[in-house]
Amino acid sequence: SGNPAPWNETMRPGDNKWTMTIWGRDVNTGEAKFGYQKTPHDEWDYAGVNYMGLSEQVVDGKKTKLLTHPDRNGLVYTLNRENGTLVNAFKIDDTVNWVKKVDLKTGLPIRDPEYSTHMDHQATGICPSAMGYHNQGIESYDPNKQLFFMGTNHICMD
Repeated sequence: SGNPAPWNETMRPGDNKWTMTIWGRDVNTGEAKFGYQKTPHDEWDYAGVNYMGLSEQVVDGKKTKLLTHPDRNGLVYTLNRENGTLVNAFKIDDTVNWVKKVDLKTGLPIRDPEYSTHMDHQATGICPSAMGYHNQGIESYDPNKQLFFMGTNHICMD
């Protein structure tokens, strides 16, 4: 699911569930099996409705069905695609600054308040811009190298 509205984050307190969420659904019933919210209370219009790459890789010694999502917010997320467990989340580039890191235990981003867009704060140099470090490109996955290949943008905003 995409970003919340309006962009003025002061007008919509809270996490704005279930926006900015990767959904896993039962293929036979359509029932939601899990939801993972990438950018709770998205202040930057990161939307995050891009590519979901499927692979099978070894996690903790076991071959695991994975979903990898490079997001406009500048992070790459990898989830167990059967149960929604967060396997990994990391910055596409070291210049991503709205978030310090993602807590892998809670799945929550640890934000840097300097890059928040609240009404009484002039944030500058927010990386990435609303365009995102990755936006609607087509990726590819090489199962032999176990690598994803993708194009990126490097644009920041005020």
